[in-house]
Amino acid sequence: MDVVNPSTGERIESYETHTKDDIDGSLDQATTAFEEWRNRPLREREELLESAAEVLRENKQEYAETMTREMGKPITQAVSEVEKCAWVCNHYAKSASEYLQPEGHSSPSGSSVKTVYEPLGPVLAVMPWNFPFWQVFRFAAPYLTVGNVGLLKHASNVPGCAKAIEDVFNEAGYPDGVFQSLLVPSDLVDDIIADDRLRAVTLTGSGPAGRAVASTAGEHLKKTVLELGGSDPFVVLDDADVAEAAEMGAWARNQNGGQSCIAAKRFIIHTDVYDTFVDELVSEIKSYTVGDPMDEDTDIGPQARQDLMEELHEQVQQSVDAGAEIATGGEPLDREGTYYLPTVLTDVPEGCPADAEETFGPVAAVYEVADEERAIAKANDTDFGLGASIWTEDRDRGERVGREINAGCVYVNQLVKSDPRVPFGGIKESGYGRELSGDGIREFVNRKTIWVE
Repeated sequence: MDVVNPSTGERIESYETHTKDDIDGSLDQATTAFEEWRNRPLREREELLESAAEVLRENKQEYAETMTREMGKPITQAVSEVEKCAWVCNHYAKSASEYLQPEGHSSPSGSSVKTVYEPLGPVLAVMPWNFPFWQVFRFAAPYLTVGNVGLLKHASNVPGCAKAIEDVFNEAGYPDGVFQSLLVPSDLVDDIIADDRLRAVTLTGSGPAGRAVASTAGEHLKKTVLELGGSDPFVVLDDADVAEAAEMGAWARNQNGGQSCIAAKRFIIHTDVYDTFVDELVSEIKSYTVGDPMDEDTDIGPQARQDLMEELHEQVQQSVDAGAEIATGGEPLDREGTYYLPTVLTDVPEGCPADAEETFGPVAAVYEVADEERAIAKANDTDFGLGASIWTEDRDRGERVGREINAGCVYVNQLVKSDPRVPFGGIKESGYGRELSGDGIREFVNRKTIWVE
């Protein structure tokens, strides 16, 4: 696996991929490790997770620089990502026991009935490059702590991150085989899923990848959780604080170079505040510094790969050809590396790529709507259903509108985000299942009923 620095286009490192024999050995090791790991007292697993959080914090600059070199995340955002991974470790180290408390049920006199939560075994995580540490730790922190063991198939452009994450668990004192990184191409994933030693699969990625994983897992009756794409609406109603909405909306679209499934992508603005909002959104976006991701003053770095930037630009060009207007940006930056100017499109016609597809980069599509009902209808006019953000000074109105939005999570007067304390996941083309909080840790367990007479 060759690592190409997206800010320069230079190959900076190469990693040897694992063979089928290596995979077989890793599955054997995971199976053996599981038999001991599942019987470790939960408190011991929680303590090891606390140690992992300490390792992350001690080495956060090193890990952040690995991220930045491999996929272009601005260094300050990369450091924050590592810190968030430490947070999710601390959260489950503190809360796992509570989340896994047996649940009692009504039963006849003289009997006792409860549900207990037991681990399944080796779990495969197929993870993306855009949040190369966070996506993995929001899988690993709960699933390892409940007693499963993990196998990571990371994106091929971030192998250094994959190895670094494995090192975190090793340094924290986890037993051999409890967490392993597999440097393998995507065409070997089906064989891993089909293997009898594997018990479940979680994937964060594209719709086609999710369908492929779900199909193979379904054929072999294995549990899956899929977190797929999104085209999140950012709804600004007529009574919103427009200045705050524009400031937060600009960042919700452009953080991590816009390469996020939960980024605000379709801005649906009430006509009474439309002109003001667009002016302030464009002004805020133009204030961002686009440049070297290793520079702490940089807000937006390069896109992760050349092919991804070209695909994004094609979506913009096709949308403009269909009638969309460019308010700012709309083209690659004329410099070395895969930089794309933060872009705002207005008058976006129905069915063009910026309207109907997920744009995975710093491109905002803005719509003007006459009233609340049309805002809700436009927000729901998508095949995706991951998150939504609603802006209004009336919190009751915000919650009422939020209940009308077809999405896995809705944030009122806040950007969409994943937080260890609350469940996260989508519906429709955005996948199924939940991560984080108590729902997340109980996804890959045997919910065993025990009846004692």
